[in-house]
Amino acid sequence: MKRLLLVLLCTACQPRAGLDDVSGDVGALGKGLPRGFLWGTATAAHQIEGGLDNSWTDFEAGAFPDGRPHIKNQDRSTIATDSWNRFDEDLAAMKALGSTTYRFSIEWSRLEPRKGEWNDAAMQRYREWCLELRAAGIEPMVTLHHFTLPKWVVEAGGFENEASKADLERFTRRVAGNLKDQVDWWVTLNEPNVYAVQGYLAGIFPPGKKDDTVTQTKVIANMLKAHARMAVALREVDDVDADGDGFATRLSVAHHVRYFQPATASPLDTAIAGLTDDYSNESIPRALKTGRILLSVPGAITIDETVPDLAGSIDVLGLNYYTRDMVRADLGSASLSQLTYRKGRAVSDLGWDLYPDGLYSFLTRFSAYGWPIVITENGLADRSGKLRTPFLIQHLTAIERAIRDGADVRGYAHWSLMDNFEWAEGYDAQFGLFTIEKTTLRRVPTESVQPFRAIGANIPR
Repeated sequence: MKRLLLVLLCTACQPRAGLDDVSGDVGALGKGLPRGFLWGTATAAHQIEGGLDNSWTDFEAGAFPDGRPHIKNQDRSTIATDSWNRFDEDLAAMKALGSTTYRFSIEWSRLEPRKGEWNDAAMQRYREWCLELRAAGIEPMVTLHHFTLPKWVVEAGGFENEASKADLERFTRRVAGNLKDQVDWWVTLNEPNVYAVQGYLAGIFPPGKKDDTVTQTKVIANMLKAHARMAVALREVDDVDADGDGFATRLSVAHHVRYFQPATASPLDTAIAGLTDDYSNESIPRALKTGRILLSVPGAITIDETVPDLAGSIDVLGLNYYTRDMVRADLGSASLSQLTYRKGRAVSDLGWDLYPDGLYSFLTRFSAYGWPIVITENGLADRSGKLRTPFLIQHLTAIERAIRDGADVRGYAHWSLMDNFEWAEGYDAQFGLFTIEKTTLRRVPTESVQPFRAIGANIPR
């Protein structure tokens, strides 16, 4: 009960940083960031590379029982932005942004399309990317699992099967052995909570199950167990300090956080907002710190398990932050709630509340765990391009204020480098600092490229 009360206080009563009214040009923005702050963008293999065959491929061609396509507009990833063949164009875009880091993922299905069968040419290509990034002064930040699985892993049960952690560990050792002299920054898993919720509660990601909170919770636990094995593998294999900062590995999980507030002052809305916050936002960093997985959905499932090698398995906490949700209790739904946004506020094309105070809140809140923090994703769907620069200014102001208030923030990766295949939203949601010309796939800068570059130029070197 004491823990729940703390969560409720954190959710409902967090001081506001007052960032909604921040406006103007970039000015001196960036000068309040620490020397060596990593500044760049993030992507995921399935969303940009093209030519893949994995857990998403068949799902994209399917439909829900009511006939709606799984993917908006019946879009398919297919060639995506063809980054597998156009990395030189992507690198040119990064240089135009003044980037000092690039977070990208390694596609497991490309490297191991069948169990034990390795594609060495593909591994070499990823290695070449890392070499080219380093030559350009851009720190590679490699994500090992970003939502997709090889089909043979899916056939064995995916993350529903705890045995998947052994296969993922083996994959990790293979990648680390090939990239250890080029990569120090590793993200083991991207958004375990999103992977589970979207695949087993909302049903809009593979495997497309709906309202299965029991399996969803087990999947999060199994992903954390896999992460623990991956962390051990990375520290054993990667013994080379590629960037000369004294650390051969800086390990992270990219943890998705959403700022949950009760929709009304009712005790029930407040209680459900607190429970949602604990399950979605707090349970993963708590497990990474203590080694104890504690997940509970009242009336459905409780997991309380201590996992070897989980405690202390990260060096840096990655945060993916986009929005705030207002929580209205709905005890008849599997999630116990309905999520809305506050009317009259600026929202993205996806209807997400643009709430920079939430980023400030999470940076100051999670600083209590003692890890440095990197924002591994932050951005918005903005087809017009008019909201992105104000969004950048407000969220970078949030970071600078959090640093002044004691948060140890080491980097920022904007989502995304370019418009891409945005999972269930297909190509409709445009998050890129660069748009993609449909016929030529040429990377076209948006009006936010120059402000992004100007902020980066202000960062102390």
